[in-house]
Amino acid sequence: MIEMAAERAATGGIGGQVSPKKEGGRRPRDVQKQSLPDKPLVSIITVVFNGVVTLEDTIRSVLQQTYANIEYIIIDGGSNDGTLDIIRKYDAKVDYWLSEHDAGIYDAMNKGIALASGDYVGMLNADDFFASAQSVQKIVERLVADKLDAVFSQLDVVKPDDILQVLRKYRVARFNTFMLRIGVMPPHPTFYCRRSCYEKLGANPYRTDYRIAADFELLVRLLLTQKISWGYLAETTVKMRAGGTSSSSYKSRLLLNREIIRACGQNGLYTNMLLLLLKVPLRLWESIR
Repeated sequence: MIEMAAERAATGGIGGQVSPKKEGGRRPRDVQKQSLPDKPLVSIITVVFNGVVTLEDTIRSVLQQTYANIEYIIIDGGSNDGTLDIIRKYDAKVDYWLSEHDAGIYDAMNKGIALASGDYVGMLNADDFFASAQSVQKIVERLVADKLDAVFSQLDVVKPDDILQVLRKYRVARFNTFMLRIGVMPPHPTFYCRRSCYEKLGANPYRTDYRIAADFELLVRLLLTQKISWGYLAETTVKMRAGGTSSSSYKSRLLLNREIIRACGQNGLYTNMLLLLLKVPLRLWESIR
């Protein structure tokens, strides 16, 4: 997620060029899904820019879900690498897709939420895929059983060219406010939340003046400021391909820490660079367990 946000911020979608709007899917053909009494509608949003290598895995993992009431939305930033060909390949199975220039990954996520009609909304980026065909079913069962506003679960970070090799197990089983202070948040791709909670934050829930940590800032507002009800699901529901370890990645992590400090400060939660260092042992533990 860090690397994807950094790349999207650097390119500004398609490098500042304005692309014509393209759209498709089932919704323009008047096929609209609705919530059912025993099956709430879940909107899954994939944002992508030049994701031709990995996007099809993401799409297939959504289409293979056993949960029977999913609205799938893809927001593309105007890709020019064949991504649009992959999206069009699944035009009859995707509920709605949109391809146009955007102001970055968080602008794309805001577009997706505005287009969503589900009771619950989750983000599955183009480098991510569901860990099993039952992932959404398990998430919904927990949301409904405990009448929660949100649920987050476990995520595995895998090797990009060997998705069977787990590099890190992202677990936040004992989440609390102190974990936010050291820069640890629930894994964003596993976070499913009532759409109404996003709507209370305004037209643009993800703040686009953040380049790389708007997801962290959003979760601080939802979990701490808005005090939504949430639960932890002890299941690995999503797998994420690891990003690179180049010098740009180092710069991205420095920017990430600065924005985490800013996000905490703007929401009444004190932290500093020294406190953020406390997450290093946790990351090391995740790599070896």
